[in-house]
Parts: sequence; structure tokens; C-alpha cells
Amino acid sequence: MVLPGRLVPTGKLAPSILSSDFSRLAEEVAVIESAGAHWIHIDVMDGHFVPNLTFGAPVVRCLRPCTKLPFDVHLMISEPARYLDDFIAAGADWVTFHIEAEPDPEPLLDKLHAAGCKGGLALRPGTPVEAVLPFISACDIVLVMTVEPGFGGQSFQAEPLKKIAAIQSAATAAGKVVEIEVDGGIDLETLPLAAEAGANVFVAGSAVYGAPDVPRRVAEFRALLARVGEEAR
Repeated sequence: MVLPGRLVPTGKLAPSILSSDFSRLAEEVAVIESAGAHWIHIDVMDGHFVPNLTFGAPVVRCLRPCTKLPFDVHLMISEPARYLDDFIAAGADWVTFHIEAEPDPEPLLDKLHAAGCKGGLALRPGTPVEAVLPFISACDIVLVMTVEPGFGGQSFQAEPLKKIAAIQSAATAAGKVVEIEVDGGIDLETLPLAAEAGANVFVAGSAVYGAPDVPRRVAEFRALLARVGEEAR
């Protein structure tokens, strides 16, 4: 159960289009929007910070008119400051970038806030939570990776969930409600574990787009989130 006194925002499902059919991106986004997804998670990879290449700002810009859902853009890239303006202009609503790629994140978070975006930090499974704690007061969200970033379809690691308590504690001390997002191996079995640890935004890629009936799978996730929310109360 969530510890007494914690401020936990309502649970959200953020399907990752990394696992979608890239030749039908607009349709794939429309399907999960109609089914009731809360956010669209967009994994941006540069082939340098992680060993894979995915989307750039032009893809985000082209998708923006296709949905009203918030775009949750996860920058798995080196030099995020170099590209931040592009993703803001393309229509990102939430942007997370890695503390491992930018040890002085506050100017970037300030830029996001000045542009009307929400911003925060992401950390790899092996990165100590202490790396992000000094910047919690400037964050709207912290993304805890439960797999090593770079590829979808990996197996969930429970160990990084231990970081969430420290993030929650730091946020409470700062008087902030911070979204805690988990990404990596999230499915109908692992989501409750992440929720129990205190997460409230759940990125699911292959568990959504790999399902034989995507709308039904989104409905299953929503029902699970409702049950988890009731238990937390």
C-alpha cells in the first residue's frame, strides 16, 4: 500500500509508440486514444546515449494534429539541451531527459516551464536515486527506468522501484506533487508492483501494441488502474 501522507496523483496509462507499427503511426495513436489511454509516450533515441535510433522532432510535429492526448516525450539522447527547443516547438507536453546526459538540468527544466511544458528527469536502473534528488523541486515528473533504456520488450526489473520512496520523500519535503513514471516491462502483472511502490504513470509498449486486441488491452489496463487506485485509498 502507498504510505500514509504521500501525495499520489491519479494513475495514468502512457502507451509507448515504440512498439507500434511505424508505417501506421497516426492510426496506432488514434486506436489507443479512442480506447482510453491517458498519454502518448514517445521514446526518442539517438544511437549514441542508447544503442538504437527512433523518432525525432519532425515525427512528433507530424503526429501532433492527430491526437488531443498529451505527448510524453522521453529523450534518451546525448546533449538534450541541443534539441530541447525542437521538441517544444513540435508539440511536446511533458519532456523527460536523463540525468546521466545532463548533470546540470535546472536550466533545461526552466526552459520547459517557460515554454508552458512540464519537465522532469529520467534515470537508468543502475543510477543512484541521489543523482536526481537535488533537483526534485524543479521537476514535475521523475521517470524511473525498470529496464536498461534502448529497446522495447525487455523484462521488468523490480530493484529500481526502491528509488521511488526516496523520490516521494524529497517531493513531499519540497511541497510538490511529482508524477512518478515507470518504464520498462510494464504489463498487467508488473503494474501493481510499480503502483505499490508509489508510481502513478505507467509506460506500456509491447504489452499494449503486442496484444491481439489493442483496445481491449487498454481497457484491461484502465480497469487495473481503477482497482489499484481503490486499494491505495
